[in-house]
Amino acid sequence: MPLLHCFSSLGCPEFSLDQTLALAVQFQVPTVELRALDGGIDLAGSFERAYGTPTALAQHLAAAVSVRIVAFDASLRLVGGTTEQRDQLVQLAPWAEAAGVRWLRVFDGGSAADAAGLAEAVATLTWWRERRAREGWTVDVMVETHDTLFTGSAINRFLELAPGTAILWDAHHTWRRGGEDPVQTWRAIRRSVVHVHVKDSISVPSAKHPFTYVLPGDGDFPIRPLLAALEGDGFAGPVSLEWEKVWHPYLPPLDQALHVADERGWW
Repeated sequence: MPLLHCFSSLGCPEFSLDQTLALAVQFQVPTVELRALDGGIDLAGSFERAYGTPTALAQHLAAAVSVRIVAFDASLRLVGGTTEQRDQLVQLAPWAEAAGVRWLRVFDGGSAADAAGLAEAVATLTWWRERRAREGWTVDVMVETHDTLFTGSAINRFLELAPGTAILWDAHHTWRRGGEDPVQTWRAIRRSVVHVHVKDSISVPSAKHPFTYVLPGDGDFPIRPLLAALEGDGFAGPVSLEWEKVWHPYLPPLDQALHVADERGWW
C-alpha cells in the first residue's frame, strides 16, 4: 500500500480553505492538515467568519473536492499551556466533530521531559479526556513531538504514563535535535504514531535555528530509508510535508516545494 501523502496549511497561510483544498487537488495530495487559514492560525475564527456554524462547514466540505482533512492543528501545550489555549482547543472541537476530522493536534510543551513536566502533561491530557467524555466528542488529540519529546526514549517515558495517547511524530525534529536515526526512532515508537511530519534541512544556521530548511531533496534528511521503513510496516497514517512558511518567511512558496518533491520523487 502506498504511503498517504499530506501537507500542512502552515505552508500556505494566506490561503482560504477552498484554496488550500484546490492546491491539494492540483498536486494530487489526498489529505491535508489545517494549521493556518486566511492569514492567521485561529482556525475556529476563520471557520466562523466563513461558514457561521459547524454544520455549515460540514455541508460545504461535503459538496467540495474529495480531499480529506485529517487534522486541525491547535496551539495548546500539555506542559506550560494557558487557559486561553485550552479554551481555543474546546472551541475548535465542535468544528472538527461536525467535519469528521479525526485529530486535534496539540504540542508536548515544556523544557525537559522530567518527572514534573511529564506529570503536568498527563494532567492536561486528563483534563481533555474528561471534557471530551462529557461532550461526547469522537475527535481526539494527537501529541506532536516538538519541545521535549525529541528522542525515542523521552516519547516512550511519556507513553508509559499516558498509555493509548496518539503521537504525531516530527521525524525531522528527533533527527535534527535529538540526533537520532529516523528509522531507529520509528522502530521505538511506531505502535503509537498516527501521523508523521517530514521536511528537509542543511546544517547552516538560520534566523531561528542552528539549521536551515531547504526544498525537499536539497538537504540532509534521510527520507529514503524512513519511507521504506514506514511502507514496510504498513503505516496507514498521513506522511505530511510540514512547510513552515508562517515561522520561516525565507522559504519559497509551498507549491514550489510540492512540485520539487514530486519531480524528485522525494516522497
